[in-house]
Amino acid sequence: MNLFDFLAVAVWIGVITSSVSLLRGLRQSQPPSLGPAPRLHDLSEAAFMAGGPGAVVDAALVSLLCDGRMLVGGPGIVQVRPGVRAADPAERAVLQAHQGAPSGWLYQIRYAAMRDPAVQETGDALAARGLIATPGGRHRWLRHGVVQAVVCAVGLVLSLPLSFLGFVLQEDSGSFHVPFVVEVFPVLLGGIVLGTIGASRARQRITPAGAAALRHIRAHYRADLSPYVQTSLFGLRGLRDPYLREQLVPAARGTRLAAAQSHTRSSSSESSWLAGAAVVWCASSDGGGSGGSSCGSSGGSSCSSGSGCGSSGSSCGSGGSSGSSCSSGSSGSSCSSSSSSSCGSSS
Repeated sequence: MNLFDFLAVAVWIGVITSSVSLLRGLRQSQPPSLGPAPRLHDLSEAAFMAGGPGAVVDAALVSLLCDGRMLVGGPGIVQVRPGVRAADPAERAVLQAHQGAPSGWLYQIRYAAMRDPAVQETGDALAARGLIATPGGRHRWLRHGVVQAVVCAVGLVLSLPLSFLGFVLQEDSGSFHVPFVVEVFPVLLGGIVLGTIGASRARQRITPAGAAALRHIRAHYRADLSPYVQTSLFGLRGLRDPYLREQLVPAARGTRLAAAQSHTRSSSSESSWLAGAAVVWCASSDGGGSGGSSCGSSGGSSCSSGSGCGSSGSSCGSGGSSGSSCSSGSSGSSCSSSSSSSCGSSS
């Protein structure tokens, strides 16, 4: 064996060892499922599974806007009717965030409500039941997979000049040896594939048990097309009402701005009210494991093609709010820019 053969053996051992460590670490970091088939307790948990704390707050905003308890009186400025009561902890978080927001900007209210302990604890409960992975619990293996894929790709490129060098040395010695690139190509290619797959798995927040629970609750509410239910199950990509999308999609995109404002040291009242602890639960992947979005983004709930964005005919009420009016009253805005939307639940 020459030097290149020893180097090839070292590459094989290194890549195989790294791959085994990656796969074992991913398996050990998988949250254990408690019980035979964990189920989601309510739509707030389904929203957290579908899009993290942002989707939970979006569903609460849809409910408050649709039954007229909350009004949008300007370009993203929110008003709350006097004496409004919250129906669940997520709505209570939104109302408390509104009380602490001097400007009333919807994107600031959304971000502050995402940070509310009641919303964050939803993620803790899901993680305790083995339905989602805790934040940061798999970052080590995400880095491991990325580094392995990159190193193997670089090694594959470097194997070409090394093969040429070996060919030159081979001519001088008069003996024949298998080209170095041929010796290491299978293991380096396998290292790239396994590293990429491992990084993708480490990025997923929803466990297999969680994905099954999310599919179950989506099937249970299949016939309910009300905005509250659809937002809870699919995030903003499930929201078809044009008026609500016009208000909530920009607010979701503006969460990044609110996150930046919360870390800015300023004496102004509009930025000081956002100061505080950082969001622990930021976003999660959807049931298909498409990967989580960064904290401050739309939480996996941005408009996607084919989701019926802006389509008419959707109902504009959450469950239990049938018969209530969605017009804003003082501001004159209706629940939908198209007159075909209704305010009652379709369930």
